[in-house]
Amino acid sequence: MDLKRTKYYANCRPEMLFLIPSSAKKTLEIGCAQGNFSAQLVKKGIETWGIEPNLVSAEIASKKLYKVLEGTLDEMINQLPDNYFDAIIMNDVLEHLLFPWEDMKQLKAKLVSEGVLISSIPNVRYAKNLFHLLFMKNWEYKESGILDSTHFRFFTKKSIISLHKKSGYSIQKIKGINITKSVLFFPFALLVNIVLLFTQLDIFYMQYATVAKKLK
Repeated sequence: MDLKRTKYYANCRPEMLFLIPSSAKKTLEIGCAQGNFSAQLVKKGIETWGIEPNLVSAEIASKKLYKVLEGTLDEMINQLPDNYFDAIIMNDVLEHLLFPWEDMKQLKAKLVSEGVLISSIPNVRYAKNLFHLLFMKNWEYKESGILDSTHFRFFTKKSIISLHKKSGYSIQKIKGINITKSVLFFPFALLVNIVLLFTQLDIFYMQYATVAKKLK
């Protein structure tokens, strides 16, 4: 496993913590990797579950969380209790799924009536991507990042909203996260917005974080 992939599995994602409801008692993290994000919730007394397809990472996570199911979401979803979780967390997971809207629909049954689906989704309109596409004429898959070679789906802010609506959810909050700090791409994003009267603010953000409730 290369260094970038190792860091990926060990990521704590502190920028997503503020989205977890203070009232949450039971959470499920899909694609929990080594469990470092949900381990932060354990310290708050939350019953944390995880699903992780990577065997090594799942074993590490199982030492930190309440329960970890080793496998893919499709393989494990029937082992999850219905009407149980206050929050289901998908940090950079939906883009790895062939039919994310179908998985999101099935997860509705696992949430309590006021439960929320929390997600971080890469923004394909991120300034770095646009720069390479427009000026370098390049769309090259990488080991990690927005053009990760394991991504099946790509999203913009607009299509993220559409995805949730199609899947039977109402977005309560959507926020751009991980703003570019690059000495090249920040000025590029700023210039684009000056020229286009600040109508393209989404290109500053690498990802969008969302909180959504299931429609009744």
